[in-house]
Amino acid sequence: MDLGIDPDRLGTCVQCGLCLSSCPTYRVTGDETFSPRGRIALMRQVQLHDAPLTPEVTEAFDTCIQCLGCEPACPSVVPYGHFIESTRAALTEHRGPWKRSVALWPLSKPRLLRIGSTLLAVAQRLRLVPARLGLPQRLPFRRPTHRTSGSDVYLFTGCVMDVWQREVHFATQRVLEAAGFGVTPTGDQAGCCGALHTHAGLLNRGEQLTQQVDAALDPSIPIIVNSAGCGAHLKQHSSHQVFDAQEFLAQHLDRLPEVTPLEMTVAVQDPCHLRHVQRAHLPTRTLLKRFVNTVSELDDDGLCCGAGGAYSILQPKMAQQVRDRKVASITRAAPDVVASANPGCSMHLAAGGVTIEHPMVIVDNALRAG
Repeated sequence: MDLGIDPDRLGTCVQCGLCLSSCPTYRVTGDETFSPRGRIALMRQVQLHDAPLTPEVTEAFDTCIQCLGCEPACPSVVPYGHFIESTRAALTEHRGPWKRSVALWPLSKPRLLRIGSTLLAVAQRLRLVPARLGLPQRLPFRRPTHRTSGSDVYLFTGCVMDVWQREVHFATQRVLEAAGFGVTPTGDQAGCCGALHTHAGLLNRGEQLTQQVDAALDPSIPIIVNSAGCGAHLKQHSSHQVFDAQEFLAQHLDRLPEVTPLEMTVAVQDPCHLRHVQRAHLPTRTLLKRFVNTVSELDDDGLCCGAGGAYSILQPKMAQQVRDRKVASITRAAPDVVASANPGCSMHLAAGGVTIEHPMVIVDNALRAG
């Protein structure tokens, strides 16, 4: 089966194993099959030797969270992210993409998504929604509308985050405005960026949605993104200027008002797409250190929390095992709150009992407290 990977590039992995300690699924299972080099070995067998797609082989590929923690650890600079993305796309096409296409279709229909979320909120109040899905504890029935305060920057609002965590967008906008920037929330004008589609192996649809975002927005205006997954996807696929919210504000720290830091200890949980893809995780600390009394680090070297887009729904057992390790690290740090700049991570960890906030919400609270 053709996985769409250049055979010469597949050969760049020398099977040294330095990636193993950075792989959350290997750390949980101790099984080479669930490691980056194990998966690459299987890719070689499938692509170069036409090995059959047995349940064991497809499970190895399906259980990859795509956190890409292996890439910074690799001395050979193996593009594992490209390998697994291409493999997922080939598997999705092999199985028939219609199921995933139908499941993700509402993301590109903002009004339908809001209606569906309201119905889900009703079902949640009636205790018909399983807690294992990791949804916010109380989905909103109504959402205050976005407002535009200027055109210095766009605030990318996206799809799911805008429906379930719009308060994070409001907090981000207030912080940007406190730094003197006029903000235009993208709202329904731009919609879904295609990150979840690409993650699910629907590469063409993901690219189409990114192109729609590009076409809807002025390329001369920077796009500020407060969802690490969306930001990583747009940085890789959009032709516009894209900045993570903490990254952008850390560059303009002198424009933010001087206030008394909040008396709290905040532990930073780095979303994988912020740390390993954008390589923009350090600005979160730069920003928080200005606005809280203590910023602490977790002792797990930035391992994935197990959220991975829809991974926690598609692979709940593995996702929970990976999360358990993260929660243990958080427990050892004993912070007042954990800061995480990705909606999937925050929902997944909250479902595991973690008190968690977006960094922009923490900074906004400090600014409003004065």
